[in-house]
Amino acid sequence: MLIVGLGNPGAKYEDTYHNMGFQVVDRLAKLMGVQIKEKSCDALVATFYVKGEKTVIAKPQTYMNASGSSVKQLLGAYRFALDECIVVYDDVDLPIGNLRLRKEGSAGTHNGMRDIVEKLAATAFPRIRVGIGHETKGELRDLVLTKVEWEYRDVVAKALDDAAAAIKEYLENGDFDAIMRKYNSRKK
Repeated sequence: MLIVGLGNPGAKYEDTYHNMGFQVVDRLAKLMGVQIKEKSCDALVATFYVKGEKTVIAKPQTYMNASGSSVKQLLGAYRFALDECIVVYDDVDLPIGNLRLRKEGSAGTHNGMRDIVEKLAATAFPRIRVGIGHETKGELRDLVLTKVEWEYRDVVAKALDDAAAAIKEYLENGDFDAIMRKYNSRKK
């Protein structure tokens, strides 16, 4: 299984809304007792086994809007099928703190996902979207590249923890439908 968290590399982007994917996989790595520090396929990765199955957690280092090339390289290098790849990312179209898990779908308004869909020429792979949408003034670009405001820190932290827990449950029991039912129904 390949779990890819989307974000932008560098301290400048830490704790921004656009780095929700990075933060989820960091939490997952902690839950699994591994560190994401190896370099492979234009990404930082951690490789480990769950129930005898190879698992790779990855944080592409190509910047958000060019994530597709790293994801394509990772799928090829580690020989995972498309349905064995979960992509985790922020979504401005979901209320802040909400999670949406899907087995497939469009890229929506997310440029990182658009690049992945374009490079893979496919939409049939699981994804976990972390809601960042809330009332704000200004441009979308300004929102996604700002740090999470104090008033939203707790709800965002809960969503990130839930997303990591959902992935861990999936790795352990292999039932994506069950984690969709469990985590999509949660109200924030």
